[in-house]
Amino acid sequence: MRVKLILAAFFLLASSPALSQVAPAATEGGLPLVVGAGFSGFYTDWSGRLDGAIVWAEWNFYRAPGVLNALGIEVEGRDLNYGRTGSDPRLRLDTGEGGAIYTWRHHRNFHAYGKCLTGILSIDFSSNSPYRHDTRTDYVVGGGVEYRAWHNVWVRGDYEYQFATNFFSHHALNPNGFTIGAAYDFKRTHAH
Repeated sequence: MRVKLILAAFFLLASSPALSQVAPAATEGGLPLVVGAGFSGFYTDWSGRLDGAIVWAEWNFYRAPGVLNALGIEVEGRDLNYGRTGSDPRLRLDTGEGGAIYTWRHHRNFHAYGKCLTGILSIDFSSNSPYRHDTRTDYVVGGGVEYRAWHNVWVRGDYEYQFATNFFSHHALNPNGFTIGAAYDFKRTHAH
């Protein structure tokens, strides 16, 4: 009986290192870059609504310590030139912005984010004078959600509110609207 107990104890101790995990369950590699494109619908705060295309790129700090790994830098460009609902047939808004984005990655397939950007707003409009174009600095606050649709492809729903000051008699222009789009995340996650 003692021999059986000694053999059982020996096999139990010999098999315990087989249960420990030597390698991590998953590793991240690749570029911390996300590139996307989408469709925006905005209230212009000038003459109705405009629709158009948007492209964006985001650089993330995945390997930063603690809460800093949720920070990133986003740049985006938008051309609102279609689907006019207002009375101005020449109305067009173009924006180019960049700034900080903070993404909450608590769930594997679902992320929420907030962003603060600054950039340039360019507007073309109808006028009886030669003055038909203006450009101003704009400030943007926004946020949204992302959902992993397939592997590294994410679908994004986004809302932005823009502030462009000092238009006609110190009037602020505040375009705002929604964007739906898809993005590809170049970061790779490998399961072991």
